[in-house]
Amino acid sequence: MVAEQLDARGIRDPRVLEAMGRVPREAFTDEDDRKRAYEDIPVQIGWAQTISQPYMVALICEAAAVRPGQKVLDVGTGSGYQAAVLAELGAEVFSIERIRQLAERAEDKLVTAGYGQVTVVLGDGSLGLPEEAPFDAITVAAAAPEPPPTLYDQLVAGGRLVVPIGNRRAQRLEVVVRTPEGPAVVHSVPCRFVPLVGEEGY
Repeated sequence: MVAEQLDARGIRDPRVLEAMGRVPREAFTDEDDRKRAYEDIPVQIGWAQTISQPYMVALICEAAAVRPGQKVLDVGTGSGYQAAVLAELGAEVFSIERIRQLAERAEDKLVTAGYGQVTVVLGDGSLGLPEEAPFDAITVAAAAPEPPPTLYDQLVAGGRLVVPIGNRRAQRLEVVVRTPEGPAVVHSVPCRFVPLVGEEGY
């Protein structure tokens, strides 16, 4: 997976490649789907949600530029896999999920896989987690029509919001940096995610 799907497609951060190689992706899929865990495709996890393809998880984590000891908000816990990769990068991870069953299952999978330090919270991810802000980075695994302003406001100066922006059929992955002059978009690539459901999503 690391050599053929990530390195070969342009993921260059060695820390991200190493983290992706260490996190057991099959631990975050249903038993019936474990044989597909390392395919370069999103995998259904129930409730019309997916675990993103490995390349997109690596791209988001690389774009977030997370360093050890930084505080990160992961919006859309889903299976818990992306939160585990962020934790493997050394971040203090808070992950928020709106579907109770997914939040509970992800928390169990994270503990079983050795990432019990990740804090999973039930709530509206589009509004972030103000009681734990500010964050050095916020990653969003669902598409919004525009960068949620409340998430942007929960970044530290120079912090990075990585979020798919567009309509329900096609989006671009944007990296929005908090600057004294306001939001600065520094990177954008085509992608496709499930919609971000919430007050500042769809």
